[in-house]
Amino acid sequence: MGPVRWRGRGGYAVDVAVVVVAAVLGAAREIADPNLATKHVDAPVWAYVAAQVLAAALLLRRRTRPEAVTLGIAVSSLFAPASAALFAPYAVTAHGPHRRRGWLTIGVLVGCWTVGAHAWAIADPFSGPALILVSALLGMYVRARRHLLDELAEQARTDERMRLAREMHDVVTHRINLMVLQAGALGVTATDPATRAAAAELRENGCRALAELRDVVGVLRTGTPPTRDGTADAPAGEPPGTTVTDLIGQSRSVGLPVSFEESGDPTVAAPAVRRTVVRVVQESLTNVHKHAPDSSVAVAVRYGPGGVRATVTNSAPARPPDPAVSATGSGSGLLGLRHRVEMVGGTLTAEPTPDGGFAVWATLPTGASR
Repeated sequence: MGPVRWRGRGGYAVDVAVVVVAAVLGAAREIADPNLATKHVDAPVWAYVAAQVLAAALLLRRRTRPEAVTLGIAVSSLFAPASAALFAPYAVTAHGPHRRRGWLTIGVLVGCWTVGAHAWAIADPFSGPALILVSALLGMYVRARRHLLDELAEQARTDERMRLAREMHDVVTHRINLMVLQAGALGVTATDPATRAAAAELRENGCRALAELRDVVGVLRTGTPPTRDGTADAPAGEPPGTTVTDLIGQSRSVGLPVSFEESGDPTVAAPAVRRTVVRVVQESLTNVHKHAPDSSVAVAVRYGPGGVRATVTNSAPARPPDPAVSATGSGSGLLGLRHRVEMVGGTLTAEPTPDGGFAVWATLPTGASR
């Protein structure tokens, strides 16, 4: 079983509370019966209180280093059976990375506690090991419950992906198919050469959209994200073979002035990185078409041994965008793009420019693994 990673201020407060409870319980026992301490080692009571507090302080790392914490408390229990020993087994079974090693650690704790309890002449030396076992079983229950909740959440996400895939296949694909058929019919019946050329381009774009939709539906059904090693098929968003040059040409064909500068050897970058560069340019140009259709755009892609940098900047729009067009997006394009870039180990920045335009730049490693 793998390690369980944990973060959050609320959880840190819980850890602090556990430390306080363990320290108070241990200190209270030493103070309530000071004669008990002197039976084992001739030391002042405050020294035993300090030992209890130090053992309890180890519990601050109980989530990230549960086995090391438990071993530290076990050693402490040889000299003064620590109340913190009742909390450590829970951490091992709930958060520990290795089941067998975790139980061996708990066994060491039980042995050290028993030795310490015998030396201290505790009347009931078996109550401690029993409570340690209960703590370990409680941790196992919590871990199993967490695993079950994770599986249920993943199943819910899978069901939602399947529902979206069905809707996209049944509704969106049907509409685009009709568009492609109508464009093909227009290209055959139209007598004006410009109309026939526009119909042919519309049909070609519709076919590309169908190919992209098939990729999207496939990803939704399998739930498989783009891989980092570049060995997977081209992910949804751009059909296989699409390049930045293709995207520039498409934008220019609809009247958007785009300048393009590419330097370096693209082959130094992994396939997944090159596809991510295409996706960055594609999403950026799409946003320009929606929100600043009359602005000028500059696209620059630089490949080098130290990494890849893609930049897309546009000037301030001379007029407000068409509301019917700008409202067609989901509003999550840049967020999804940032996630895509981070998957291959890169960073993405998108922000307005001082002259009223907008800039998007991505910095990526040449390899797709981190």
